[in-house]
Amino acid sequence: MTETAEEMKARKDRERDELYALDISGVAWHCAPGAEEHEERVEIAHLPDGAVAMRSSLEPETVLRYTAAEWHAFVLGARDGEFDLTPTERNGGLIAIEEAEEERKAASE
Repeated sequence: MTETAEEMKARKDRERDELYALDISGVAWHCAPGAEEHEERVEIAHLPDGAVAMRSSLEPETVLRYTAAEWHAFVLGARDGEFDLTPTERNGGLIAIEEAEEERKAASE
């Protein structure tokens, strides 16, 4: 049986509410190897059922939580270059650059 959009939204809302209701006061936070204690860094903690919590070392009280499916999609996107800082063809940056150039040309004509 396929979920309707309304059912999917209700399920995702339920999952989010359950995830944020978890007590994570005792979780172990991890950061990238080689990060210095005094440097700003992203830290993650593994939660039940493959979920992940993420925070900045500079604002440890602000914690984002992701379901296993959300984290999986993020990691795959990061591996594929979707979040690269430098525009490339892989992350859609070059297309955006080319479109902007075409718009500038059209506006000047």
